[in-house]
Amino acid sequence: MLTPLATALLIAGYFCILFLISYLTSRKSDKNSFFTGNHQSPWIVVSYGMIGAALSAVTFVSIPGSVVFKGFYAAQFFVGNMVGYLFITFVLIPLYYRLRLVSIYSYLENRFGWFSYKTGSFFFLVSQSFGAGLRMLLAIKILQVLFGLDNSHMWWLAIIFLFLIFLYTFKAGIKTIVWTDMLQTTFLLLAAISIVVVIFIKLDMNLGQIMDIGRENGYWKWIDGDVKSGTFFWKQFLSGILIAMAMMGLDQNMMQKSLTCKNVKEAQKNTFVFSFSVAIVQIIFLFLGMMLFVFADVNQIELPTKTFVENGETISTIATDKVLPFLTLNHFGLFASIVFVLGTAAAAFSSVDSALTALTTSFCYDFLGIEKRKNQVRLKTLTHIGFSAVMILIILLFQNSGSNVFDLIFSLAGYTYSPLLGLFLLGIFTKIKLNDFTVPIAAISTPIIAYFMNDYLKSVYHFDIGFLTIFTGALITIILLLIFRLIPTKR
Repeated sequence: MLTPLATALLIAGYFCILFLISYLTSRKSDKNSFFTGNHQSPWIVVSYGMIGAALSAVTFVSIPGSVVFKGFYAAQFFVGNMVGYLFITFVLIPLYYRLRLVSIYSYLENRFGWFSYKTGSFFFLVSQSFGAGLRMLLAIKILQVLFGLDNSHMWWLAIIFLFLIFLYTFKAGIKTIVWTDMLQTTFLLLAAISIVVVIFIKLDMNLGQIMDIGRENGYWKWIDGDVKSGTFFWKQFLSGILIAMAMMGLDQNMMQKSLTCKNVKEAQKNTFVFSFSVAIVQIIFLFLGMMLFVFADVNQIELPTKTFVENGETISTIATDKVLPFLTLNHFGLFASIVFVLGTAAAAFSSVDSALTALTTSFCYDFLGIEKRKNQVRLKTLTHIGFSAVMILIILLFQNSGSNVFDLIFSLAGYTYSPLLGLFLLGIFTKIKLNDFTVPIAAISTPIIAYFMNDYLKSVYHFDIGFLTIFTGALITIILLLIFRLIPTKR
């Protein structure tokens, strides 16, 4: 097993490479480089790098761990994602380029008005802050194990890593991120494939034998036909479409990278290739998960557990987020441990650094009007620091959460992105005019109504909406906005 010192040296070396990339990309940067990358990014570099940014430490750790309870059901969601990316490629990308947007939420001001614009941006800021903070939390929990630290050290680990991320992103921003994402994606994929190969060698079995054990133990299951289940096929597939539309197409973080491409055609190539690539990679992570549990079953290894209280009863279950770190660091040897550390670092920082840049861009353009200010560098830097502090607070808030981080992130996204999805669907597919001042009321009401509706269906009818919350939330937003149109306005 790696010593804490060896782990620290590996991560230090990794950051040195990131700082080198930052230096090279920021030498000829100007005030627009941070936000737009001067529209000079090669589409293939953007597409490849976005894989790492989209997956993060959540995919690296949580998705393989989820196989023990849900098999390959997540693949239903990933296939839905691919359909959602087609909407982004052929509808949203041309729209954003035609309007020459830097912040994609300025579309809402052109379509509906000032309140809609600010509401859309605000909900992105909230959702992205929580999503990035939770991704960083998972990475820090893994690094705590590697460093032999307890939860009392979490706050300063968060400060150190976010400070390092700030240092290599604050000057050239998205121009740097496009290239660091490429490096981080490479480390992430190398780690996953290397661990799969190590398990194959240690099991000394062929693929057919591994799949047979997977079927016997319930890991090799792809389609859920239980309508009441949260992983029912149509719930997963439809939510996959809508969450892809929202969490990528309506997300400043992911779209800002696509908008750095030279023109609309190159941006479309980027998202189209990315849609297939990321689905394949996600399936690889599910396969890695099955191999982890087959290895544990064959060797009768006792996996880490966690306990929590539900309805007054103490429940003990497998700690799915700890399975990959535990097996890799204790049973797969030095090489697997090294690539795991590098993969974890890449997965964590590739999502958080781009999120921090996108949050800074959105706030600077949508709330500070930075393009009209003289002190742009100072405002950008202060905003960058401010969102770093917000992420630290979120990490500390959720550090004792017993939830699976993958489920937690997408559950929160279902609530926070649904008002955005409802607004954009109305704007793109209808010519309806809204009472603009009522949009914040509808957007804030939506997650509250959706939460209590979901809770009622689950407790009374045992019907779990699952990730499809984003659909019901978007529908609630649309209905509320149409009702609010009936409110008379002064002329």
